[in-house]
Amino acid sequence: MLRAFLIGNEPDRPLGYTYVDAPPYDGVVIGSLTLGQLLRFGEERVLSALSEGKPVVLYTPGLPESPKNRALAAALASGRRELKSWGIVFTDGGQKRLITAQEARALRASGKMPAPGAVLTPLAKEIMEGTD
Repeated sequence: MLRAFLIGNEPDRPLGYTYVDAPPYDGVVIGSLTLGQLLRFGEERVLSALSEGKPVVLYTPGLPESPKNRALAAALASGRRELKSWGIVFTDGGQKRLITAQEARALRASGKMPAPGAVLTPLAKEIMEGTD
């Protein structure tokens, strides 16, 4: 099983990782964020993982919401869009399987394709497309 550094609370559903609190790790899982963390995101371990091509997964039930304040809700939505644009993979822990670069290399080497509905990290997409 892949090792992931966990930020925030542990997700209620299994995401396919064993959580660790120190390197080495294969990726980062963001189990929850506070309002301030989402609005001013700058978690160094996430930024480092992204720069190294490691997968970063955000568990969406752990995201804050503000249904009674439209301006704050819009700012939170903007924060979510920014994280997605960086290549962070959002998941609710459902049946969609996350494919990392390591798994994509193994699939490609064996001539297989990911299962329908699988979510690929940005680097895994490049590998499956043959551009890594």
